Amino acid sequence: MVRLLALALLLLCGAASAQDVGGRDQAWNDLIAAAQREGKVVVIGPAHQEVRKVLPAAFKQRFGVELEYLGGPGGIAATRLRSERSASIYSADVALAAIQTLATVFYDEKMLDPIKPLLILPDVLDGSKWKRGELWFPDPEHKYVLRLFNYVSEVFSVNTRLVKPADMTNVRDLLLNPKFKGKIALHDPTSSGTGSNVAAQFYVQLGEDFVRRLYVDQNPAISRDERQLTDWLLRGTHAIAVGSDFTEVEKMAKEDLPVRSIFSMPGLVAPLSAGNGMVAVFNRAPHPSAAKLFVNWIASKEGLEVYSRASTRATTRNDIDEASYIPVENIPIQGVEYFDAYDWEFSTVVKAKVRLLMKDLLGR
Repeated sequence: MVRLLALALLLLCGAASAQDVGGRDQAWNDLIAAAQREGKVVVIGPAHQEVRKVLPAAFKQRFGVELEYLGGPGGIAATRLRSERSASIYSADVALAAIQTLATVFYDEKMLDPIKPLLILPDVLDGSKWKRGELWFPDPEHKYVLRLFNYVSEVFSVNTRLVKPADMTNVRDLLLNPKFKGKIALHDPTSSGTGSNVAAQFYVQLGEDFVRRLYVDQNPAISRDERQLTDWLLRGTHAIAVGSDFTEVEKMAKEDLPVRSIFSMPGLVAPLSAGNGMVAVFNRAPHPSAAKLFVNWIASKEGLEVYSRASTRATTRNDIDEASYIPVENIPIQGVEYFDAYDWEFSTVVKAKVRLLMKDLLGR
């Protein structure tokens, strides 16, 4: 009798489990059908040629839904959305963006809907699939912004004909070395993005006096154009560059050109970044079902691997073979100390303080 009862309970549990799986499958199929009826999803993303090409194609092939990709600087997108919303126009569904735009504009100005309740795929909700053991919501309420990328970022690059190993014993000695006065090129620290990120990291780890001496006393060249910074570095016009194009520098290094990316050195902890690997959903989205479908897909192994390969960025998932296509230097190592340049407070408070300092130092 006991054995029969146990068998009956087992069968009941199996049936319930099958119904649960079937229910999830039906909900997913219903979502796909609803997204197909809406016809498209509008995604704001980075001005990255490979991402612009690959992401819409992969999403359309997978679900039969158009992905209208609006690529460009986050600040420009934020200005446009502000203007549209003031006229009660709601054109965008999803943002793939850097933390500065997401935190200080989209989140602070209450343009977002919670993303956490929209996630329904078991592949996404399973904590064992994520390196942290759970999904990573860095916003204060832990529900509006999902972090998809987490990679080790270079701090600066050097021209190896001009900067020798003996020069790189300590970051202070290198960057404040009198022989490199006028030979350092820096991404503009007064604008959001790479320039202010690195300046704020220098401020936190090395202090205000170091920042003042580097950005003023060393008489650096300052530019917002990463291609120009990269060109200056390669030509030897400048020996050290902050904010050059990492992908190009790595490509040139593999071709035995005299450039090298520096991730850390004595006196400076390597930074972690998410780049444009933060995803959020706009409130009053014109295509809510397609938006929900997209965020589930981009957070899944399938979708995130597409985005990661196109961007060559390490992810927050643990089931993607990143080492097969991402430089090993970019993949965080468990147990190693890093400086999280995408920490919410650092991004919203410290960076703003340092940008004001830099504007004052540079007279801007």
